[in-house]
Amino acid sequence: MVGPNGAGKSTIMKAILGLFNYPSGKITIDGQPVSQTSHQALEKVGALIEYPGIYPFLSGLQHLELFSNDGVSKQQVMEIVDKMKMGSYIKRKAKTYSLGMKQKLGIALALVNHPEFVILDEPMNGLDPQANKDLRTIIMDLAKQGTTFLISSHILSELEKLIDDLVVIDKGQIVYRGDMATLESDSTRSMVLQTSDNDKAKDILTQNGYQLIDSDEGHISIVEDEKTKMADIIKLLSTNDIEIEDVKHVHSDLETSLLNLLQNDKVKEG
Repeated sequence: MVGPNGAGKSTIMKAILGLFNYPSGKITIDGQPVSQTSHQALEKVGALIEYPGIYPFLSGLQHLELFSNDGVSKQQVMEIVDKMKMGSYIKRKAKTYSLGMKQKLGIALALVNHPEFVILDEPMNGLDPQANKDLRTIIMDLAKQGTTFLISSHILSELEKLIDDLVVIDKGQIVYRGDMATLESDSTRSMVLQTSDNDKAKDILTQNGYQLIDSDEGHISIVEDEKTKMADIIKLLSTNDIEIEDVKHVHSDLETSLLNLLQNDKVKEG
């Protein structure tokens, strides 16, 4: 779940966890209702919302033992510790932890009871690149085993390596809901050329019906569609004594696709 600041992402996550009442509609998890007074369904849910709630004078291990269910063994707790690579400091008091260590502990607390549904709000906050990769591996492994994850993050480069389905929120409203493949198919693909005479090449390409994207002086960006053929472009430019010195294909990443989506939403509102 992604969207700009203030869009309502954390509010939705808190409502799912029954942390406050909502004026209309209903929330169910696996068919069971969730509200401020009905939390039975949350036995199957693990969550990290905003910042992990940590007791400074307890160790990380004591946190995990305190919040783990009776059915979770010490061996299973240590398995989570090993997966999160927290073994070197897990017995230290949490007041000595860095931001990244606290974040890891918060994620471990969300996973310790082997939930079927995990809600993670900005889970990559404070994590270094290796920890991000480790977290990604854990999430993907658990997802293959059947665990469902609802993740919100501003680190879109990490999200797009993980997610199957995407919900985009803007001003409390869903402006996109679908899979990543659909969003990617709707995003702009371009062919970026560097030629011996870019100004002349731009004129010729435009005159022959090719759509160009604003670009710097050193390159020409052509919008790609099913009619855009590299062989035709080479032939056209060669006929006009223009050499192609470099060519590459560019596909919009999640960040670009999201910005375009939100911009189009604002245009519709206007």
